[in-house]
Amino acid sequence: MSRGRERRHGGGGKVFRIAVMISGAGTSLQNLIDRIRDGRLPGVEICVVISSRASVEGVRRAEAAGMPVDVIRVKDLPDVDRFSDHITLTLDAYMPDLVVQAGWLCYWKLPHRWMGKVINIHPALLPKFGGKGMFGRHVHDAVLAAGETESGATVHWVDNEYDHGKVIAQRKCPVVAGDTPETLGERVMAVERELLPDVIAEIRRQRG
Repeated sequence: MSRGRERRHGGGGKVFRIAVMISGAGTSLQNLIDRIRDGRLPGVEICVVISSRASVEGVRRAEAAGMPVDVIRVKDLPDVDRFSDHITLTLDAYMPDLVVQAGWLCYWKLPHRWMGKVINIHPALLPKFGGKGMFGRHVHDAVLAAGETESGATVHWVDNEYDHGKVIAQRKCPVVAGDTPETLGERVMAVERELLPDVIAEIRRQRG
C-alpha cells in the first residue's frame, strides 16, 4: 500500500483509500479489515493506521494485516500544535480520500485542508452524551444514569470541537431493563459494526 498513489480495484474503478485513527483495541479497525477482505466493503483500501498509543491491540491488528502504522503519542510532543502537525504530516504523505477516527481519543487541531475529509464514530446519539471525556464506558454509564430508553451510534464530520461536527448518520438500539455499561456497550458496538462501513461505502459512492 504505497503512499499517495492512485490504484484501481478489480472492477476497474479507483480504489477509495482511507486512513484509520485509533487509540486502543482496534475492534472497529478489525471490522473494516475483515469487510474489505471478504468483499463486503469493495473498492476500499486502508492506506495507513495512525495510533495515539504504541502498545495496544489495534497496532498489532494493523501490523498483522500488513498495514503501515504510524504511532504518534501526545506525551512525546511538547504541545497539541506539534501533535497535530505530526498527524497532518502523515495524512499529507499518504493522502487518503477519507480519514476515519475509530476509537480515537485524542484532541488534535484539524487544518482547513482536511476539513470535510475526516469522520468520527461515537457510541451514543449525538448531541447527547458527547464532548470531552465522553468515550467508551463513560458514555454508557451516562446513558444509563440518565434513564434513557434508547442509545446507538453516530458518525459525524470532524471539526475542531469534541463530537461537534455535522451528523452524517445515526442508528439506534434499545436500552433494556437491567442493562449494565457492558451489556449496553455490546449492543452499541453491534450497531457500530454495521453503521461505520455503510457510511464509508456511501461516501465512496458519492465521491466516485
